[in-house]
Amino acid sequence: MALDAYQTLGAINARASLTLAEREAVQITAATVHGCGFCVAGHTALAYKQAGLLEDVVAPLREGAHGPDAGLNAVADFTRAVIRSRGAVEGDELAAFRAAGFTDAAALEVVLGVSLATLCNFANNLGQPALNPQLEPFAWHKSAQAAE
Repeated sequence: MALDAYQTLGAINARASLTLAEREAVQITAATVHGCGFCVAGHTALAYKQAGLLEDVVAPLREGAHGPDAGLNAVADFTRAVIRSRGAVEGDELAAFRAAGFTDAAALEVVLGVSLATLCNFANNLGQPALNPQLEPFAWHKSAQAAE
């Protein structure tokens, strides 16, 4: 059942108006907040190989910091706000997301992405799977900054 839910949410998330890079920013950010090294590694690989993001963009996402892309910074900040507040995002945080050019629909798509990430992150945190060999170059270990 959990796998069915994950696959269904994943398919819906893939149809979101957020770009692949923005969706991967949500996934990497949520995985760092949730401390899921498996998911950080997996979504780092996707960010590089499918979304075409570069190290200077991905590395800050993995550390909970800002990088050179203002839009992805806004997505990551809003993702952290959604998780921290359990969806009760402060007005100024939503306003900052909107000011970065995102719509209310995109805000709900971030919530969708957080939902997808939470299911996967928590399942992997529970199961503690070994990192696949192809993901080893993208291994991640929780830092104090990323947990904030």
